[in-house]
Amino acid sequence: MKPLAKLIGQPLAVELLERAIAKNRIAPAYLFVGADGIGKAFAAKCFTEMLMIDETENYVSACKKIYAGNHPDFLWVEPTYNDKGTLLTAKETTEKGLKRKNAPKIRIEQIREISQFLARPPLKCDQSVVVIESAELMAESAGNALLKTLEEPGQATIILIAPSIDSILSTLVSRCQIIPFSRLSEEHLKLVLYRQDAAQVLDYQQLIKMSQGCPGKAIADWQKLREIPSELLSKLTKLPENVIDGLMLAKEITKEIELESQIWLADYLQYLYWDKHRKTKLIEGLEKVKKTLIRYVQPRLVWDCFFLDIITNDSEDLQERYLFY
Repeated sequence: MKPLAKLIGQPLAVELLERAIAKNRIAPAYLFVGADGIGKAFAAKCFTEMLMIDETENYVSACKKIYAGNHPDFLWVEPTYNDKGTLLTAKETTEKGLKRKNAPKIRIEQIREISQFLARPPLKCDQSVVVIESAELMAESAGNALLKTLEEPGQATIILIAPSIDSILSTLVSRCQIIPFSRLSEEHLKLVLYRQDAAQVLDYQQLIKMSQGCPGKAIADWQKLREIPSELLSKLTKLPENVIDGLMLAKEITKEIELESQIWLADYLQYLYWDKHRKTKLIEGLEKVKKTLIRYVQPRLVWDCFFLDIITNDSEDLQERYLFY
């Protein structure tokens, strides 16, 4: 089976990439664009297999090296956090128990690492491959530094992964062949979830709606939902009936859940409360919660205001209530 045959629901992307291989017309740089969680990263790994592994190699061994990130001709770059001068991925940050105060970035130091990596010829393959995940998080200085490398990658192919063309510098887009990825149908989404041993996600309709055809997002959201204490989650399925209950619920949210998860929770509650209550004011209020939490406003104050607005049912516009932020 061809590696890309494992990619579900992306016939156009598969056709474009397989045709490039068949005709030996590999572009120096590609831009995989589409929503998060629909298979762009998986497609990048499959395409890398096709570019780097020939018939003389042990296929299984070579794939393991590529996926583990220790193949000498393969480099996977993802956004990092800066911890006292040390660059850490999201996974490394979590493992170290560090709090994330800012969004991760693709930094200029990482672009320099790519340049150094490509400065030498491939060791085991005909060409090297570099994948830049979440390229939309690339700092402007890093994006400008990458331009020259994209123009002259040498014996290499560079793959950028981003949610849209508009999310990265136009000068980078102009140097890449664009490979579009689309959201999956409900049938294909279910198939991916079954293959990922995540069929239990289908029991949570709010998560399926939130995913909007992105199985990777559905799985990630399910994992976040499991991190919320079940007792708190049960309380959140109902709106508080009085001020005391609302303030206590706000206190419990900020005590039990980290800031990043609170932002996700507000998104989840939008879907949950819309299904239950169909009230636009609730959705607008939770949208304000997300925006103010992202701006690092004191979380307890944000949730206090939200629940007070619900309970008092004040006619004042919700937007005016958040102006003091």
